[in-house]
Amino acid sequence: MVFLVQQTLLFAVPLMIVALAGVCAERSGVINLALEGIMIFGAFVGVLFIRIMQANNIFGQEQGQILMILAMLVAAVCGAIFSLLLAFSAINLKADQTIGGTALNMLSPAIVLFFINLIAQQNTLGMAKGGAASWFMIRPSTFGLPKDYSWGAIIDILINKVYLSTYICIIVFIGVSIFLYKTRFGLRMRSCGENPHAADSLGINVYKMRYAGVIISGALAGMGGFTYALTTTNCSSTGEVAGYGFLALAVMIFGNWTPLNIAAGGLLFGLFKCIAATYSTLDINGDGVYLLSQIGISPYVYRMLPYLITLIVLAFTSKKSRVPKAEGIPYDKGQR
Repeated sequence: MVFLVQQTLLFAVPLMIVALAGVCAERSGVINLALEGIMIFGAFVGVLFIRIMQANNIFGQEQGQILMILAMLVAAVCGAIFSLLLAFSAINLKADQTIGGTALNMLSPAIVLFFINLIAQQNTLGMAKGGAASWFMIRPSTFGLPKDYSWGAIIDILINKVYLSTYICIIVFIGVSIFLYKTRFGLRMRSCGENPHAADSLGINVYKMRYAGVIISGALAGMGGFTYALTTTNCSSTGEVAGYGFLALAVMIFGNWTPLNIAAGGLLFGLFKCIAATYSTLDINGDGVYLLSQIGISPYVYRMLPYLITLIVLAFTSKKSRVPKAEGIPYDKGQR
């Protein structure tokens, strides 16, 4: 059960943080379909940063947690910069936001794969030394204890064989949620996604607020992309993130653009992603029996589960979804 909970969090946390990224943009009035592309770009930049630091011996394995935090910051900054392409096209040029996001989703993997081949002469960019688990995972040995030491089931879930990035993302998720709903700036930004003309009449700069929403969205998506690469692909970049950006959009819609519902949706989809990835080694009851691999279901069914569940959930919840009223509508100051 400890393994199931930990693996579910590994898959759920990137979904949650990227779904919240979509909320930040869409609450300000800009549709961000480029979450997938920004995740891919953030994953590449974070992995490249770690690779460069290792190659130049700037950080050793004992400073792995510091290196990981810096890589998350770099991925967030580069994700924010990359999202400016969407912001400029949607806000300044008043271009179709759906097409703009789709274009970035096509541009990002092309750029990333070009540089991966340029740097590594192959289609995968990995760490220069070791693996993600040995460098960045918290283990009993981190605290000077034997590697097989156990604190008990509850504490093991929290600090045994987990990544610090999981907790950083949870803290960021809570912080951004409070920012959106409890601060003056967040309330003003949300008003620009509901009634931008009313917001403008009160002296709120709609263009700046929408830029802020997209930039925050890009930073969160970049961080989420690197977190995905760190925890599920052994800190490597391959020019794709297994459709996580589109799954995050589904979680956002399922969560009705509210953080608490998004957290619940992220855990639900994360659970099925965990089952799809680990069904052959998943010991649910701790009795040494891998039930899911022995019941005769094709492995392709398990791999389809997260996406099938997404379709089913959206089919039943989409009618109750309440999108921001001005979402996707270019703001024209002179229009009433």
